[in-house]
Amino acid sequence: QVQLVESGGGSVQAGGSLRLSCAASGDTDSITHITWFRQAPGKGREGVALIYRRLGTTAYANSVKGRFTISQDNAKITVYLQMNSLKPEDTAMYYCAGTDKPNWLAFQLQETAYYYWGQGTQVTVSS
Repeated sequence: QVQLVESGGGSVQAGGSLRLSCAASGDTDSITHITWFRQAPGKGREGVALIYRRLGTTAYANSVKGRFTISQDNAKITVYLQMNSLKPEDTAMYYCAGTDKPNWLAFQLQETAYYYWGQGTQVTVSS
């Protein structure tokens, strides 16, 4: 079993920054990829940033490319999402999720490929 716990959400003004953390515990070696998803009210869940834990390879949704950076600590226990130049449309509940699916599936950033989920952390960006 794997547990994922997010932290770091909050309220900021447009143009500001936040750093989210996703702490993994349990059988973490079973997770090959961790992805940050977000869900705004009334919308579906969107995958925004992925990291392939073994090599540190990353991928981003076009909506956040150049503004968000995903990284992990040396122990590969915590995954971070640095969010810069935040916009009101970034307002959402942010979740981290883990999977052991192959690269070609995990990199599609589709929630159906992920089966370990945290409880989420709220990010609110005001204009």
